[in-house]
Amino acid sequence: MAKHLFKIFLITTFFCSTYAVHAQQKTYCNPINLDYGYTPFESFTQWGKHRATADPVIVNYKGDFYLFSTNQWGYWHSADMLNWKFHERKFLRPWNKTKDELCAPGVGIVGDTMVVFGSTYTKNFTLWGSTDPKGNKWFPLVDSLEIGGWDPAFFTDDDGKFYMYNGSSNNYPMYGVELDRKTFKPKGTRTPMYLLESWRYGWQRFGEYMDNTFLDPFAEGAWMTKHNGKYYFQYGAPGTEFSGYSDGVVVGTKPLFYDTPTTPQSDPLSYKGGGFSRGAGHGATFQDNNKNYWHISTSIICVKNTWERRMGIWPTGFDQDDVMWTNTAFGDYPLYLPAQRKAEGPAGPGWMLINYKKPVTVSSTLGGFNANNAVDENIKTYWSAKTANNGEWIQTDLGSLATVNAIQINYADQDADFLGKQTGIYHQYKILSSTDGKKWNTLVDKSQNKTDVPHDYIELQKPVKTRFIKMVNVHMPTGKFAISGLRVFGNGNGEKPTKVKNLIVLRTEKDKRSAYIKWEPVDNAFAYNLYYGTAPDKLYNCIMIHDFNEYWFKAMDSQKAYYFAMEAINENGVSVKTEVKKVD
Repeated sequence: MAKHLFKIFLITTFFCSTYAVHAQQKTYCNPINLDYGYTPFESFTQWGKHRATADPVIVNYKGDFYLFSTNQWGYWHSADMLNWKFHERKFLRPWNKTKDELCAPGVGIVGDTMVVFGSTYTKNFTLWGSTDPKGNKWFPLVDSLEIGGWDPAFFTDDDGKFYMYNGSSNNYPMYGVELDRKTFKPKGTRTPMYLLESWRYGWQRFGEYMDNTFLDPFAEGAWMTKHNGKYYFQYGAPGTEFSGYSDGVVVGTKPLFYDTPTTPQSDPLSYKGGGFSRGAGHGATFQDNNKNYWHISTSIICVKNTWERRMGIWPTGFDQDDVMWTNTAFGDYPLYLPAQRKAEGPAGPGWMLINYKKPVTVSSTLGGFNANNAVDENIKTYWSAKTANNGEWIQTDLGSLATVNAIQINYADQDADFLGKQTGIYHQYKILSSTDGKKWNTLVDKSQNKTDVPHDYIELQKPVKTRFIKMVNVHMPTGKFAISGLRVFGNGNGEKPTKVKNLIVLRTEKDKRSAYIKWEPVDNAFAYNLYYGTAPDKLYNCIMIHDFNEYWFKAMDSQKAYYFAMEAINENGVSVKTEVKKVD
């Protein structure tokens, strides 16, 4: 009996301790840490097999978050937006002749039923329903939803009417239509919602440099949100492979725009043009259980293939004038989870990146995949060891004693072997810390981990003062031990950067979508945040610019005046912002 009670005590203690660790974690970091599947297409792997997904949707169903994205052979659910459980599920039927297992899925809520539908131009895709998605129980609402549509999205209005939106084209507009809630047949015909206007809105231009180099811009990834009696139609543009991939928004007074005045917001709703995790397009907006809004969207890697992508989640909301915004400033630094987010207040705890381009030593180096690629804040570049052997390591020198609060590990795919979604694979490693580079303490021990954590993020229970951080490989799921970002967050315990001086914005009369921006460099800064908007109190978009003191800005509404402000960044914090500058 005593042994039995002691065993119960140990088990209870274990679970309580595990819960305490999770309960104490207050933050997450983009790109979000999910067991991303590998591309299922052999033709996409000519430059290397790799993980890939995009086009995410999160819906809040009965208090839990459900996440669907392209070609994952299932979906995730979470109670806290930190710990995600994957549910294996294939939604294609025997008669669906495609390898896309729910490409850019549409997800919605009708009454007490979650509905799911994949992108298709055919007439024989099934519309699925579930009243128990946590139990992975699904049934066909309609065997063949004949209306089809690429990049579908669903919206249920307050009056119960049910709508479908879709579109993915650089020639045709986005569309919307009402569906009958019982038969799910269209009531009428699809009507245009929005066609891109890149002649006016610079950010809608195709290309990494927004110059429409070889294609016209694409609009895709529809989503609808209703707030304060207004309808906010969201769309992704101008192309999924670019840093400027964004979600825009058009505001109307009805769920279908064919007979109602609409107002496009001049600037993107979600835009992440700089930093480590770039791109914030083709996504969805949802609410947590405290009614705070969030936006999930696609971020880029696009090295081994155009479709090599990840996902990020950003705080979102509406201001007093019903302008919809998404906060991506420091959007790939630690951010508060829903349980800690306050309606008014900072998006995160303010921990800074403290090892940007600091010295790195490694156990070995494969070819040109050099060590400092792991600390250059570019997810496209990475360091790779020669092997995946237990004991391969990477070490970053913070330069002096610093306070470490969190660490993000971003694995890269080098010589991966997998195609499609994998289950049962895992990463194992240890993180050590040292004040002198000689005597080491174990900071994180995941040598027994059995989960797949390609973008692992560890928030330390207590901050640690140290100078050196070393990551030691124990086990890789596939390929070499390779890291695109070993990112250490905390505080360097030095002086914050001084205020930026002489911010100059030269807006050309030839094309008022574009400007050349220059400023006096700040000696103790490694990056700058450039904030902009069409009103002095609405500088909702932000670009993080590393190393340089100039920027070619091409994202403006040619018909409006713009306002700019800037702050300098280093490992110790952020400077005071400049005064807001108006540019006509």
